[in-house]
Amino acid sequence: MRTDNMIKLIDETCTSPKRYARVLTIAGSDSGGGAGIQADIKAISAMGGYAASAITAVTVQNTLGVKAVHPVPTEILAGQIDAVLSDIGADAVKIGMLHSAEVVNLVADKVKEYSIRNVVLDPVMVSTSGHRLIEPEAIEVMKRKLVPLCRVITPNIPEAEILIGCHITDEDRLQEVAKRLADESGVSVLLKGGHLAGEMLVDELINVEDDTLTSFPSKRIETRNTHGTGCTLSSALATALARGESLTKAVCMAKEYITKAIIEGANYTLGNGHGPVCHFY
Repeated sequence: MRTDNMIKLIDETCTSPKRYARVLTIAGSDSGGGAGIQADIKAISAMGGYAASAITAVTVQNTLGVKAVHPVPTEILAGQIDAVLSDIGADAVKIGMLHSAEVVNLVADKVKEYSIRNVVLDPVMVSTSGHRLIEPEAIEVMKRKLVPLCRVITPNIPEAEILIGCHITDEDRLQEVAKRLADESGVSVLLKGGHLAGEMLVDELINVEDDTLTSFPSKRIETRNTHGTGCTLSSALATALARGESLTKAVCMAKEYITKAIIEGANYTLGNGHGPVCHFY
């Protein structure tokens, strides 16, 4: 039997406007479901956001690696972005795999056209299995045209080495390289140190908004299930920004999320290679 208070609550719930934290992910599709668009949508949803997508390429991949990449025609990619941003809008945009200079130019133009501030760029360049996911000429266009439009970029060590043209051999160089990337681009940098050896790992955040350096140390988790960690982290970060968090707080939230997702997914068996994290722990 419904009481008057219950009826009032139902009426208020139905009439009070609510607003999603809207996140558009622009990235490639992973047929194995562990990375790319699929991982992005899972992470955005788990972090309390509303996920929309624009697919840049269809990949043939599973836990063992990437077998092939089929680009989506640029007019279809542009149409996807326009369809989302002209109607739904976005409080943040996460950008992943952009395979060609033409696609990088297109995405940069759309970011400017729609005046998106919370842009998180995960500069995906090489897959875990070693498959190159971006054409060489696209890298320079990305550095010159897209990176300056971002709020933060989230390279791992191999990606940072490509962007800056130097080798990172130990933890001592992480802060130096992160600072150099931030100085050259004028945007904040979260440099991920997971490719270095050692029991402890450190990610370094150079926040150009308040001129701070924050280190995020964590203990290495022994597991093969690390497929899509970069996609997941950057999507979680974009969602926290979409929810109105400061950059440093958003990175803290995203780091906590990905760490727990790795821990909870560590003992699962899926496929014969690098399995995914547990997005909905």
